[in-house]
Amino acid sequence: MQDDVTRGAHAPIEADGSAWQREPEVHRRPERGQADEIRVGLTAVVLSVRQEQPVVMVAPTPQADRAADAVGTSRPWRLPAGQFCPLEQPSLEVALRKVVLDSAGRELGYLEQLLTDYGALDVHAGMPAAGGPRQLSVSYLALSRAETSPLADGASWIDCYQLLPWEDFRGGRPSLLSTQILPGLEAWCGSSARDQPPTSECETQMSRSERVAVSFGLSGRSWDDERVVDRLDLLLEAGLLDRVAPSPLTAGDIRLVAAGLGRLRAKIRNRPVVFELLPREFTLFELQRTVEAVLGPTLHKQNFRRLVEGTGLVEPTGDVRNNTGGRPAKTFRFRREVLLERPAPGVHVRPGRAA
Repeated sequence: MQDDVTRGAHAPIEADGSAWQREPEVHRRPERGQADEIRVGLTAVVLSVRQEQPVVMVAPTPQADRAADAVGTSRPWRLPAGQFCPLEQPSLEVALRKVVLDSAGRELGYLEQLLTDYGALDVHAGMPAAGGPRQLSVSYLALSRAETSPLADGASWIDCYQLLPWEDFRGGRPSLLSTQILPGLEAWCGSSARDQPPTSECETQMSRSERVAVSFGLSGRSWDDERVVDRLDLLLEAGLLDRVAPSPLTAGDIRLVAAGLGRLRAKIRNRPVVFELLPREFTLFELQRTVEAVLGPTLHKQNFRRLVEGTGLVEPTGDVRNNTGGRPAKTFRFRREVLLERPAPGVHVRPGRAA
C-alpha cells in the first residue's frame, strides 16, 4: 500500500558529489542578500472519512496570525503546517510527518506530494514582500483513519463538504448550483468584455464561459468529479466563495483541500487507497459508503458489490457482524495479492455524471 509514497529520504547519492559540495559555498557568498534566502514551508492535507463524511484535519490558527482578511473575516483554523529544517531533518517527508504529529498527535501512513508553490513571503504578515525571503511551499496529501484514536487537544476534523458543498451529489444535484453558483458565474462571465472566443489559431486560452461549461458540466458535458480545483478557482476568481460557502479556513487552505480531494478521487479509481480509510475488517456496505463519501454520488448497491468482488479487491474473513441494525453482514478485508495481479487495482467507478 505504500508503493506511491514519496521516497525522498532514500534517494541514492549522486556519483559525482562535486555539485553538492560547491552549493554551500555559493550560498555563503557575502553579496547574497535576504532576497536570495529560501525557506521551505510544509502543509499537510490529511483526509479521512468519519461518520460517512469526508473530513480534513485542521489545527488552531495561532493568535498572532488571526488578522482579518480582505473581507474582514478571521480564520480560526488552518491545515497543519510548519517549516523544513534541513540541518535537523533528513527529508521533506520526515519533516511533514513531524508537523502532523506535533499539531494533532497523529502518526501518518499513506503520504504523497501534492502541490508546490514558490514566491516571496513576509514572515511577519504572511504576505508577499519585495526583497524579503523566498518561500517554497510544499503540500502533501495524507490519508488517515479518523476513528482509530482521538486527535491531540486543539486539533479537529472539518467536513470537506462544508468547505466544498457543491461537490456532494449523494442527495442528488446540490440546489446550491442552480440557486447561487451558476447564476453568479453567469453574471461574472457577462461582466467581462474579454469573454470572447479565441480570435486566432494560435490562441488557446479558454474564455470564462467555456471554463465554466467545462468545469461544471454544462452545454451537454458531463460533470467531471476530479475537476475540484477548477471549480473552486472559478468561484474564487468570481468572488463567490465566501457568499456560497463561508469557511473557517483561508482560501489558500481551501484550495489545497480541493486539490487533495480531486487527487484522491482520481487515485481511488486506479490504486487501492480507499482501504487506507477503512478498518482492517469491514462490511461491503461500509466500503461502499466510504467510496461514495469520497466521490460524491450514490452508487448502485448490487453493481458496486459485483465490481468489488469481481475484481478481487477484497476477500471474506469468515466472520459476520450482528450490530448492523438489520441482517448480519459478512466482513471482508483488503486482498493484498491484487497488487501483484493487476497494474491498476482500484475501485473503477465510472467518472462523470450529468450536472
